Amino acid sequence: MPADIPADRLPFLPFALPEIGDDEINEVVDTLKSGWVTTGPKARRFEGDFAAFLGDATRGEALHCVAVNSATAGLHLALEALGIGPGDEVITTTHTFTATAEVVRYLGADVKLVDIDPATLNIDPAAVEAAITPRTKAIMPVHYAGLAADMPALLSIARKHGLKVVEDAAHALPTTCGGKLVGTLDSDATVFSFYANKTITTGEGGMLVTRDAELAKRARVMRLHGMNRDAFDRFTATVPSWYYEVVAPGFKYNLTDIAAALGIHQLKRAIAFQAQREELAAAYDAALAGLPVILPPRAAPGDRHAWHLYVLRLADGARIERDRFIERLFDAGIGCSVHYIPLHLHPYWRDRYALTPAMFPHSQHAYERMLSLPLYTRMTVDDVQRVAETVRSALR
Repeated sequence: MPADIPADRLPFLPFALPEIGDDEINEVVDTLKSGWVTTGPKARRFEGDFAAFLGDATRGEALHCVAVNSATAGLHLALEALGIGPGDEVITTTHTFTATAEVVRYLGADVKLVDIDPATLNIDPAAVEAAITPRTKAIMPVHYAGLAADMPALLSIARKHGLKVVEDAAHALPTTCGGKLVGTLDSDATVFSFYANKTITTGEGGMLVTRDAELAKRARVMRLHGMNRDAFDRFTATVPSWYYEVVAPGFKYNLTDIAAALGIHQLKRAIAFQAQREELAAAYDAALAGLPVILPPRAAPGDRHAWHLYVLRLADGARIERDRFIERLFDAGIGCSVHYIPLHLHPYWRDRYALTPAMFPHSQHAYERMLSLPLYTRMTVDDVQRVAETVRSALR
C-alpha cells in the first residue's frame, strides 16, 4: 500500500467494479439516438458477435446464441425448451446461487442437490451419478468461480443415463475445458451471465448458447411472451406486417439494445479482461503464500480459468473464525463477500427437501471457511498487496 498514506485513511476498496470504456459509452449513446432502445439491431449484433467469439465449427453445427435479460432467464428457457416439467428431477450443486435451482421449480420439477469436490469446489461427478433416479432428466453443472467443472465425466454420465446437460456458465467467460471454450462443449445448452460483477457486463443480461436449432427457436419465442414474431421483425419490415400470433404462454426475457450496446464492446475485451484477472490472481497467490489459508484451485494445464472470483479458504489451523476475519477486512476498508451460502442452508430448500449440513460435508466445510477477495480489472497490483497485507494482519 502507498507508504505515505496511513492504512486507516486509504479509500474503501470495493469487492467488485465494472470497467466501462468510451467505446461502450459511445455505443450506448448511439443506441439512444437511434430511437431503437428495446430488443433490435444491437441485440442481434451482440448475438452474432458472441457466436463468432465462441467460433466453434468442429461438429459442423452452427452455434445459436439467444440474448436474454439475465442468466436466470436463460437457464429457465433452456430447461423449458428441453421439456422439463412436473414429475422430473434435475441434479445440480448445493454450492451455487439460488437461481441455478429455482428455475427448475418454475417448471414444477424437483431439484436434487449434491455435494462438491473439495479440491475444485465444483459439482462432484460421483455424487451426481449416485443421485440419479428414474425421474432424473437433466444435470446442471456450475463452473464455480470461473473454473470449469469436470465436463468430460459429467457428459459421460449424461450419455450413459440418457440425460440432458445445461451448463450454468455464469462465471465462465472465457473459461476453457479440454482446450475448448465453455459454450462449445457437447452439452445441450450453456448459459452465461453479464451481471454487473461478471467478467463482462451489460448491467443485467445473459446469453443462451446451443447447437440445437429447435431449442434456440423455442427459446426465442418464449423469451418474448410466446409471440412468433418479435417487434424488430414487425417494425422493420418494408410491407405492413403488424400481425403476430401467441403460440405459447411465454415470458418477458428479452435483452434491450441499450444493454447489448455495452456487451458488443465488453465482449471485444473479454480475453484482455481475463488476462488482467489472471495476473491479479497470480499476485494474490504469491502474496498469500505461507499463510494458514487454502488458495483457489488453478485450471488444468493448457486450460483457462476465467477468474470471476478469488475464493480464499481459511485452513483448519487458522486461529480466527471466518465471520470475524471478514469483519477485520471490512474494518480495514477491504470489501469482500461469500460465495455462497449453500442452498441446503436456506429455509426454502432446506425445508422442502429435508436437507441437513451432514448431507453435504464438503460444501458445508468450505462455506464455513471461505470468503471472496476483491478481484476486478480496475484493481492494481498495489491494491492486491494492500489486501494481502490486511489479510496477513487479520490472521495474526
